[in-house]
Amino acid sequence: MMTNRSGAPVVVGVDGSPSALDAVRVAAREAAARHRPLRVVHAFTWPLYGVPLGPVPAAPPDAGLRHEAEKLVAEAVDEAGKVSAELQVTGAVVDGAATPVLLRESRDAALLVLGHRGLGGFAELLVGSTAVQLTARAGCPVLVVRGEPRADGPVVVGVDGSPLSTEAIGFAFAEAAQRGTSLVAVHAWLYPTPVGPGDIVPLVYDPEALAAEEGRVLAESLAGWSERYPEVPVQQRLVAAAPARAVVEESTDAQLTVVGAHGRGAFRGLLLGSVSHAVLQHARSPLAIVRHRRGGGPN
Repeated sequence: MMTNRSGAPVVVGVDGSPSALDAVRVAAREAAARHRPLRVVHAFTWPLYGVPLGPVPAAPPDAGLRHEAEKLVAEAVDEAGKVSAELQVTGAVVDGAATPVLLRESRDAALLVLGHRGLGGFAELLVGSTAVQLTARAGCPVLVVRGEPRADGPVVVGVDGSPLSTEAIGFAFAEAAQRGTSLVAVHAWLYPTPVGPGDIVPLVYDPEALAAEEGRVLAESLAGWSERYPEVPVQQRLVAAAPARAVVEESTDAQLTVVGAHGRGAFRGLLLGSVSHAVLQHARSPLAIVRHRRGGGPN
């Protein structure tokens, strides 16, 4: 898994917005806790439009668009240094649009950190297609920051029994252990309902049997990870409700909320459709989106 790659940095995207500085501080804490370097990246879009990048005639030598980009990266690097004096921090201005730049950076990263709202090239980062592309294609987990995170509270993870749910669970256990906190595992399901014309719904089903089956899925999903991280207290939440709503409600008091980039059943499309927008827009804690697969669960 990418998060175990030796020497891989935590990467944070910046654009000069307050949200980006929030992300820098969180990224710095995450890098320090993981004993990894931090790389601050600004996607410099102006070369794509062929506009002059240096100072105009008679302007100071330190004027111009590229200098401004370098300045905001330097300010972000300084901000990260305030979090930990021992943290190794580097910054870079990378020519290109935000999505391809961050996708390339994610290939060699342990974690990609983004602000929830931005300016310039990051303005629609979590509102439209850019978010879908990053969460679906990033080469490492993506951490979306909403302001300053809580210093207490549990790590919350959405569970649905899919392979990427297993990845999310492993990431969440590791985060809970690192933070010295508990884990809340949320498994939500909906009773059978028609979703389209001609759909056949069972006329009779046993709600208790269905709930018991969903409880089995949750328990089995957690079993191996609980053995690997015996120091992490685990609370199981079985909820007969829409998955996005259940995860958002549990995120209220969380330090971190974790979900897989794709799921199955009611979680399918969690980050690819209307449910994704509900979680991204309404989660009340930083949100980690885990895509990469290890190829197996805990040993």
